[in-house]
Amino acid sequence: MLPQAFTERMQKMLQGEYDAFIQTFEESRYQALRLNALKKNAEGDSAAQVLTSGEGFAHLSPVSWAENGYYYEAGDQPGKHAYHEAGVYYIQEPSAMLPAELLQVLPGDHVLDLCAAPGGKSTQIAAKLQGKGLLISNEIHPARAKILSENVERMGIRNAIVTNESPAALEKVFPGYFDKIMVDAPCSGEGMFRKNEAASEEWSPENVSLCAARQDEILDCAAEMLRPGGRMVYSTCTFAEEEDEGSIARFLERHSDFELIEQHRLWPHKVKGEGHFAAVLHKKGELDEYKPACVNGFAKLLTEKELGEYLTFRKETLKKTAYACTQSTYIRFGDNLYLVPEEMPNLKGLKVLRPGLHLGECKKNRFEPSHALALSMSPAEVNYVWNLDSKDMTVLSYLNGQTFPAEGEKGWYLICVDGFSIGWGKLAGGIMKNHYPKGLRVNGI
Repeated sequence: MLPQAFTERMQKMLQGEYDAFIQTFEESRYQALRLNALKKNAEGDSAAQVLTSGEGFAHLSPVSWAENGYYYEAGDQPGKHAYHEAGVYYIQEPSAMLPAELLQVLPGDHVLDLCAAPGGKSTQIAAKLQGKGLLISNEIHPARAKILSENVERMGIRNAIVTNESPAALEKVFPGYFDKIMVDAPCSGEGMFRKNEAASEEWSPENVSLCAARQDEILDCAAEMLRPGGRMVYSTCTFAEEEDEGSIARFLERHSDFELIEQHRLWPHKVKGEGHFAAVLHKKGELDEYKPACVNGFAKLLTEKELGEYLTFRKETLKKTAYACTQSTYIRFGDNLYLVPEEMPNLKGLKVLRPGLHLGECKKNRFEPSHALALSMSPAEVNYVWNLDSKDMTVLSYLNGQTFPAEGEKGWYLICVDGFSIGWGKLAGGIMKNHYPKGLRVNGI
């Protein structure tokens, strides 16, 4: 049951199109995924290049407005395939793929995803960065920030920092810092009524106004963090003009240094997707080549000597072409070692869940590689690979945490499924010991 105040407002907005719009609530919604351009096999081809047919895990057809976006059919279950655990794709509502495309991210950009959980737009942005530049993915709610961090890990992203902060706290550290900013603002969620019945039960006109006021505050913070010449995309999954065109109009009244480039509404009766709004804003001026530092300056980084047992692990496990050591790419939090983006900002005073790619833990006399490292690797970057067929039950056994018989040189192996990394194993005595994280193990896929 849709709220009466909502249907009355929509009837006034849509007039002759209202019947077609309301009919969509009786129809099945469209489902989609994005193939991961960062996920590479031994030949250097990405999942986005080799799995476009979806053969073996789904029946795919392209989402017209999203690079590497594909619809899948109702009978498909991509969330229960080993490819999902390997980060081969990200399941995402098709309309939600538009805003990151509009941001026009380029490799080398400094990008902020300000309201990033659960991570769909962040992982889409990261694919466009191609491992170059910097992505800060932020989420104010701790539980949602944890989910965001897990998705950044699963998709094998190397150059992302995940923070759990308010926009106001970030504004103090990053004034005039970012080339591109995504503001996928918290909203009344009207576009998700078909997907989530609870959203309609929680809706009220008062909540729409509360969301609009909060969006104004978030946009003001974002504006201060964007460089002159920078590009910002504001998006919501609601139909309310107060939160959409109204938010943009109010923003432009407050910020004469911005101009509106374009704005889009996706209607469920017109496209194969849910309701969505997106607006592209430009901060007047020209981007120069100089990349500013944050208020705290740059992070203090480790020297070669401070990398400890990681160097031994790297020599034994990784090929020389992978993670060539420079003195400006590593930091350490306690016993945990991270590979960080170039020009790593000093994050002092901020709540940080993931300060780059977690390489692993420096334990006494040894280095334990992380699951995040495995997911970020391609088979071409390691000395030893054990490939499993996605149709073989051994994959399920591995994801359940079980060992399996194997013969070869002893040491760390990158376990792969159909050529794409999914975790670590350590071979000794004819047995591949399982290093798939206990918290991720599944009983069935």
